[in-house]
Amino acid sequence: MIKTENLNFYFNTDDDLKVDVLKDVNLKINDAEFTAILGHNGSGKSTLAKHFNGLLLPCGGKVYVDGLDSSDDDNYWEIRKDVGMVFQNPDNQLVATVVEEDVAFAPENLGVPPEEIKERVDDALKKVGMYEYRKHAPHLLSGGQKQRVAIAGVLAMKPKHIVLDEPTAMLDPMGRKEVIDTILSLKEENKMSVTLITHYMEEAACADRIIVIDDGVIIMDGTPKEVFSKVEKLKSVGLDVPQVTELMWELKKDGIDVNHEVLSIEETADELMKILGAK
Repeated sequence: MIKTENLNFYFNTDDDLKVDVLKDVNLKINDAEFTAILGHNGSGKSTLAKHFNGLLLPCGGKVYVDGLDSSDDDNYWEIRKDVGMVFQNPDNQLVATVVEEDVAFAPENLGVPPEEIKERVDDALKKVGMYEYRKHAPHLLSGGQKQRVAIAGVLAMKPKHIVLDEPTAMLDPMGRKEVIDTILSLKEENKMSVTLITHYMEEAACADRIIVIDDGVIIMDGTPKEVFSKVEKLKSVGLDVPQVTELMWELKKDGIDVNHEVLSIEETADELMKILGAK
């Protein structure tokens, strides 16, 4: 698992002022768990994610990845192999002129034998649904396809955990759906832990668990139904809820006896049909 103990992180401004970003954060990211992390801009969620694979090191407290202390230089490469990261802009992650060469880049740098690299690349591209594009130039792909290639590049490393920092922020709705469908299939088929940083509530609703961070502090941690049922608290920290959840919440405020802990269109339709049938 990934575990933080009293994690603190800060930086100093040009005026030598200390800015606290993370404040005594304690959490565990369990194996084979899909976790979404929510928070408004500047809340500290991306900073937290970058601690999971040692891109940032704690200013105080500890981060452990499968028992390895991220502050120990001897653990640097092992942690980087265990935790793969996918970032917001896929163009910043693509390094080769052919898709399969790009996916092979990480295992090549890990010293994986050539015959195994070929197997890993083919397997990773099949898992993200991009195998037929293996000979294509990445710059000719759509945004969603590029991001799936970036995910394949991480999968070729065979990590135990994958962290995605707003991977759909620059994509259109179709591209976002492609990436989220890929994430869900990876979680089910590979049994790896998936941590998703996102601004999209509908994406977070697909997770097993949601963590809400505000001003560097975890303020909520629970299942999507538990977290999104607290509509007013989420709105107080600048966050929304899925549209269907807000619809039912507004109906409940108007005195209609509905269950506002719904997360999907299907659940909402069923709830409305119950009311209409009763009338």
